[in-house]
Amino acid sequence: MANGNLKLAIQKSGRLTEKSLQLLRICGIDVENYKDRLFVTAGNFNMDILFLRDDDIPEYVQDGVADIGFVGENVVLEKRADIEIVKKLGYSRCNLRIGIPEDEELRGIKELSGKTIATSYPNILKDFLDKNKIEAKVIQISGSVEITPSLGIADYICDLVSTGTTLKMNKLKKSFSILDSEAVLIKNKNLYSNHEKNSLFIKLLTRIESALNARNSKYLMMNIPKDALENIVEIIPSLKSPTILNLADESMLAVQSVIPAEKFWEINDKLHRAGATDILLLPIENIIL
Repeated sequence: MANGNLKLAIQKSGRLTEKSLQLLRICGIDVENYKDRLFVTAGNFNMDILFLRDDDIPEYVQDGVADIGFVGENVVLEKRADIEIVKKLGYSRCNLRIGIPEDEELRGIKELSGKTIATSYPNILKDFLDKNKIEAKVIQISGSVEITPSLGIADYICDLVSTGTTLKMNKLKKSFSILDSEAVLIKNKNLYSNHEKNSLFIKLLTRIESALNARNSKYLMMNIPKDALENIVEIIPSLKSPTILNLADESMLAVQSVIPAEKFWEINDKLHRAGATDILLLPIENIIL
């Protein structure tokens, strides 16, 4: 694999895998025939993709086996690898929380003092406890953390929570939040010293930023009465000045604009009241700012 290609590590199998591959596809990078393989070479970009256990990715990037990686922020912080977090990627969000028995209530984090807490994330938990000057016993568990209170191994747990269904199955409930996490792009700190690889990384980063910008934006199109233009422009939360086009009907204009996706339903009624018709909202694959 000493071919000069940029080396990207992603999770071999898990909740980050498909979304990481999807991001690469949106970036125009061709990744095929990756099933049951440890690495593949992109068909149209000088990059090798390594498929690894997510827990191993930070160390592989730290040691230079991989130049960059897509991995959960929680894994990076737990492994304490000497790498650089370049960008949050906006997918695979999760929350590391304290879980407590259903019949208990905690009024403040100080009530964790003197308790035994089981977790697969001892470093993150210890950092949280130290920061808040809390004395508690931390037990590291590699799996099935939720069952430890019922077995009498721990008073509470600290684990990743999404819907809370697994907690309920074990007669536990959510308590304090320790960390909000999502997929991040990490890189080896010495990557800049390799001019060719660093140049490839910058090109890839540009594509990723373009894809992330597009994910949070929509392309808005509408027809409006010409005399409503000033009012319409004030309503639209455009990234830049909207595009205005003349129509065959000289009393009408076409307006096109890129807007933050979450703003559309806030302005939809206002646009209709201002006279906008034939409103279209379209997805965007990439935005180059």
